Amino acid sequence: MGANSSSISELPENEYLKKLSGSEPISENDPFWNQLLSFSFTTPTNSADLKLLEEATISVCKSLVEKNPRTGNLGSLIKVFLSRTKELKISAECQNHLFIWQAHNALFIICCLLKVFISQMSEEELQLHFTYEEKAGPSSYGAECEDLIEELLCCLIQLIVEIPLLDITYSISLEAVTTLIVFLSCQLFHKEILRESIIHRYLMHGRCLPYTSRLVKTLLYNFIRQERSPPPGTHVFQQQTDGGGLLYGIASGVATGLWTVFTLGGVGSKASAQLEQCSPLASQSLLLLLVLANLTDAPDTPNPYRQAIMSFKNTQDNTAFSSSNPHAFQINFNSLYTALCEQQKSDQATLLLYMLLHQNSNVRTYVLARTDIENLVLPILEILYHVEERNSHHVYMALIILLILTEDDGFNRSIHEVILRNITWYAERVLTEISLGSLLILVVIRTIQYNMTRTRDKYLHTNCLAALANMSAQFRSLHQYAAQRIISLFSLLSKKHNKVLEQATQSLRGSLGSNDSPLPDYAQDLNVIEEVIRMMLEIINSCLTNSLHHNPNLVYALLYKRDLFEQFRTHPSFQDIMQNIDLVISFFSSRLEQAGAELSVERVLEIIKQGAVALPKDRLRKFPELKFKYVEEEQPEEFFIPYVWSLVYNSAVALYWNPRDIQLFTMDSG
Repeated sequence: MGANSSSISELPENEYLKKLSGSEPISENDPFWNQLLSFSFTTPTNSADLKLLEEATISVCKSLVEKNPRTGNLGSLIKVFLSRTKELKISAECQNHLFIWQAHNALFIICCLLKVFISQMSEEELQLHFTYEEKAGPSSYGAECEDLIEELLCCLIQLIVEIPLLDITYSISLEAVTTLIVFLSCQLFHKEILRESIIHRYLMHGRCLPYTSRLVKTLLYNFIRQERSPPPGTHVFQQQTDGGGLLYGIASGVATGLWTVFTLGGVGSKASAQLEQCSPLASQSLLLLLVLANLTDAPDTPNPYRQAIMSFKNTQDNTAFSSSNPHAFQINFNSLYTALCEQQKSDQATLLLYMLLHQNSNVRTYVLARTDIENLVLPILEILYHVEERNSHHVYMALIILLILTEDDGFNRSIHEVILRNITWYAERVLTEISLGSLLILVVIRTIQYNMTRTRDKYLHTNCLAALANMSAQFRSLHQYAAQRIISLFSLLSKKHNKVLEQATQSLRGSLGSNDSPLPDYAQDLNVIEEVIRMMLEIINSCLTNSLHHNPNLVYALLYKRDLFEQFRTHPSFQDIMQNIDLVISFFSSRLEQAGAELSVERVLEIIKQGAVALPKDRLRKFPELKFKYVEEEQPEEFFIPYVWSLVYNSAVALYWNPRDIQLFTMDSG
């Protein structure tokens, strides 16, 4: 069939598609549908082929939009698909390739048409196209429309949750997930967040509602299992030798001009290489899950998909479900944890981890109790380490995950007990042996320094410092390099503070007697830097007052750079917090002076360890414990919905939208 295949650009001239979008009504029982649906293809995934497919579909759609009100052919195609899905489960069990293949092809055409319809018209207009039926009388108008959209949505959900995942059903399962994403894609074409949508209403009420938890569970398991797509051809009807009538003849080449045999576009292309490494179904399922979880609440009911994500439990958990939550279900947390650890390179998996830690207390408790927490934390640290290569949203999510984890004292203690060897991705210095806690401190400090010199984002600073502050009371056996970096960051802040102070003074002098443009707001800059300096002093102070005897390397670094702190002793903003730091510096400086000059590093550390035992604890002033808790901003959907749809736009398998049509986000942020 491939030898005689036409190109995608010839699709608008295809006789079967012309008939579908033509002036003649086609009944559901017409043999035409068998002919239309007997094509073999590999779905295109590179953007050039997808763009061509989109353009070809638009051409067919223009004609269909014009003629469908009289022919009702879109409705007929959907009904043909619906009638075939009734036998899908049996077909899968009986290995009926032909039946599944044709049902898949019907859904593929519906999805292609729907995508263009949704991008070009309002939901109300779309609803009308589902309503048209040959010779439809006025009495059938409303009910027909309601039934057909809801029936198709419900059928897609049933297909995802009920059809077993086999080689022959992989493609139709993927297509069902893709079509649900397309159904919800109207959000892409609106600047404002959609709070009331026809499709949302169908998914949150009525016939779709009972499937909520099963759909969420299936999508999660698709993500967990990461099933690879079967080799090309396994989902396509294989010609048999015993004849088989019209359909067998078409499939074997009689109607080779029907549709093209789509290819991935070039052996070893980037797109195909990426696809070989991942599971399209897992990737698409995760995107759909994120879209569903971030639908806005209906006026009368909270989003049931978010409710399901918030409340599911571990399969090992035997406690009873609350009767007030109809969406509860169980999933294997060990498998989920493993998948989350392995998939953190993608924004989507990091966003899922954030949602689960923030919204599902069962998952959060389980994760914090794991004895191999490094398997989850290391990929998150790697995201932050490669901050230059990541988009800002991915970095935010990784940071907030760390902040949520550091809210737990058990986590803050255990990370200093996990010893890591040879962290190859950390390039600044060879780390042959370091605790997970010290590495976490290094990466967070590096992120702050990057932010100070590049992005200067206050939100990023706040979250980094909050995570360090949460950990500070439990700092244990800090690596000497981590201790040095804490003090180095303070040094950098101190220099920045002095520079801004100098600029403000010069600017003030220069402005006297001059009526030029308004002054830069140095006061605001100074205020921000002083806030950060205060926070760093509080972090150092928290460590000294709570675990000084566990951290000789921090005391060493403090003494080595003691002059840095001199200017802040009398500063009104820092006087109180400097008392303890000043006392520690004085106490240990005096012990070192008594020990004589020319002391080796080892001897200095030994004196510090002895002094830590001798220092009376009651001499250190107690401050309130540093504890920061992550709280989602008001109206979080204003951040998350554009973010999720930018991920769909950039990452969805075999979906292309014209960038000029996108309204929800600017293309550089998508």
